[in-house]
Amino acid sequence: MSSFDHITWFRASSPYINAYRGRTFVVYLPGEAVDHPNFGTIVQDLALLHSLGIRLVVVHGARPQINQRLAQQGIETTFNNGQRITDEAALPAVLQAVGETRFYVEAAFSAGMPNSPMHNADIRVVSGNFVVGMPRGVIDGVDFHFTGNVRKIDSPNINAALDNGAMVLVSHIGFSTTGELFNVSSLAVAMRTTLALQADKLITFVEPDGLMQDNGELLRQVSVSQCQAFLESSTIPQADAAAALRACYQVCRQGISRAQIISYCENGALLEELFTHDGSGTLVHSDSYEVLRKATIADVGGILALIAPLEEQGILVRRSRELLEAEISQFSVLEIDGMIIGCAGLYTYNDQSMAELAAVATHPGYQGKGLGARLLAKVEQDAISQGYQSLFVLTTQTAHWFIEQGFKAAELGQLPQQKQQLYNLQRRSKVFIKPLAK
Repeated sequence: MSSFDHITWFRASSPYINAYRGRTFVVYLPGEAVDHPNFGTIVQDLALLHSLGIRLVVVHGARPQINQRLAQQGIETTFNNGQRITDEAALPAVLQAVGETRFYVEAAFSAGMPNSPMHNADIRVVSGNFVVGMPRGVIDGVDFHFTGNVRKIDSPNINAALDNGAMVLVSHIGFSTTGELFNVSSLAVAMRTTLALQADKLITFVEPDGLMQDNGELLRQVSVSQCQAFLESSTIPQADAAAALRACYQVCRQGISRAQIISYCENGALLEELFTHDGSGTLVHSDSYEVLRKATIADVGGILALIAPLEEQGILVRRSRELLEAEISQFSVLEIDGMIIGCAGLYTYNDQSMAELAAVATHPGYQGKGLGARLLAKVEQDAISQGYQSLFVLTTQTAHWFIEQGFKAAELGQLPQQKQQLYNLQRRSKVFIKPLAK
């Protein structure tokens, strides 16, 4: 990749950087990820997210580490429905393995060797008894002993640590009010932590790239409603991906808007998923993945960033920040993950029968997906609700698109008198009008 490619990528990622700053992400790292050769680069990428102002909670697993410890001590354990039965003999080995894994992960985030990507990262990692556990009990005649469930997540203290600029590391040992310790599912801890914090994302690491379809292609995104059908009708060959999908589905059903499944084997998969349009894994999202709404003053920066390249090309008329701030109530925006990916304005004149459609723009990474038509439909509905009978638009380079949307060529003299007086003779914009159906 050339230096200019790096610059182009960095510029393209800036809207995501701005959108993610101050957001809370819960990241699930299974024990297999901790053991994988790519673990070091995952740590570096998480450190980068932390440096960008993202509030990170990392939940780690330790299944292979527990298996190894039990094997070393000659202790056999059994599983029931994929859940380890942790008896009295196994509990000390489980605690040792989880503790060692926790300290190994902490050490990885503390490494700051000169000439390394972590140099001067200065990440403060906070961990502790954030998980309140309770016994799983006896289910269908099977006593799970010290295998437990999550009773509660100590979200106030996790938030306090995040507010103080720390990264929080959560293990899957639950501490009961009676002083007992329970081995709890690490993925369940990640789910409950996401919900307790009302985090902006749950990110789960698995071995494959994400959810693979029957034809071998990666499923890049799936809504909650589609996810339910996928779980009911499809067989997911990778057990970890199936478990991750169920976790993402559950949190999105309960109010979390985004969850992601990415590979711990692929170098840079986390950054590619978060900072590029196509991503690298599978996005599970609530059915309101794209939000179409009226613009607010907080959207001015996002709209300016969206329309600036079109102004440079002469497609749109230049608007200053001051002018846009004054006219912001006339705009609608399309938003994904806090990033403005589309905008359109509705301008009114003294002529109460005709309004103007202006500044229609969509993010280059999202073009070809019908977003412009959605914005147009929103503006049309707003105009109809205000009693207007038609929309007009002035354009120099996008006439064909407006014709496809039902606009017809018109003359300058058909426009409201006020707009005729403001017409820029140098731009020589073409005039199009569309009747509005009530």
